[in-house]
Amino acid sequence: MISRSGWGALVATVLLLASWPLLHYPELLGLGVTGAAVLVGGALWMPARPRLQVVRRVEPARVAQDGPARGVLTVTNIGRRRCPPFVAVETVAGERVTVTLPSLAAGATGQVEYPLPTARRGIHPIGPLTVGHSDPLGLFRTGQSYPSTTRMWVYPTPHPMAPLPTGRSPELDGRTSAVAPGGGVAFHSLREYVRGDDLRLVHWPSTARTGTLMIRHNVVPHEPRMLVLLDTSAAPYTEESFEAAVRVAASLAAAAFHGGHPVEVRTTAGARAAAERGVTGQGALLALFAEASLGVPGDRGLAVLPGFGATAEGAALGVVTGSPRQAELAALGPALRRFAVASVALLGPGGGAVLSVPGAFTVAATTSAEFAERWNRTVR
Repeated sequence: MISRSGWGALVATVLLLASWPLLHYPELLGLGVTGAAVLVGGALWMPARPRLQVVRRVEPARVAQDGPARGVLTVTNIGRRRCPPFVAVETVAGERVTVTLPSLAAGATGQVEYPLPTARRGIHPIGPLTVGHSDPLGLFRTGQSYPSTTRMWVYPTPHPMAPLPTGRSPELDGRTSAVAPGGGVAFHSLREYVRGDDLRLVHWPSTARTGTLMIRHNVVPHEPRMLVLLDTSAAPYTEESFEAAVRVAASLAAAAFHGGHPVEVRTTAGARAAAERGVTGQGALLALFAEASLGVPGDRGLAVLPGFGATAEGAALGVVTGSPRQAELAALGPALRRFAVASVALLGPGGGAVLSVPGAFTVAATTSAEFAERWNRTVR
């Protein structure tokens, strides 16, 4: 491929050679022949492409939105002669990133670092890398692709927010559920014996009545669990309000995790992740929010809430959505009764001020920052 400067040299050479028969100036002929020789020399240079080995890594591979991230290219010249300086280009998150690589002697290895754009949330593929090769005068240019690919997770930066409200349990031992951790002192239910159970927990009256060995299922009370549901259906959102909703959902999940609560996050499209402090980290939660997308085919929106299984029973629920129709919110009432406390976040133009959710603590805002301010002021 001829570069812009190469096209200029070609046009000038043609004009010089064409004008000599008319003007008969030896100087014009000399300049034209020199230009032709330079173009031929550049063309002969191009087949001798540098032989390179390219390895890329991203540091860190998971980063908060607008946080610092860098790519590191390690390039080895595996050819038998020195390669000239060259330019590498790749696309990251819709932006072209250009990296200048130094000249390398045969067998030498060089390393170059360059910043990566992190303004857009998502899981961004990086690569393949295209290395531009040109002649010494830059008259010809070509690109060679290297299949060095990787991915970078950019998750929303959580706002400092108070955890979901959990309410107060009227029971002396605290609220219990089938999914609460076992081994506590609070009685939840009777179940059949499983090999390995403590025989001291056998409930003999029920065993005698049913003919089956029955065990007292004791659990740990007073461990409120958090469930954050992000509505990913297309109807309630604009592009801006969806990004605000994702950041609010990530903020609520991070607040629950740092508050020491077991937390589970779901999307209405079916994505799911969970974290428990001291057992698992919040990386899985943030990865879910990094890849959350709007309008996945088959996404039923908030209509999935009544179908949640027993794992949702007794949890503190936080629903994050845009500006759905009032009828959709009103239909959530019966489903919300299964939860200890239900909170609904409404993100969208006008702050969703005219919408209400029966039986739920509701906060509406236009942006994620405005929501965080209202939420903290109201909850605390």
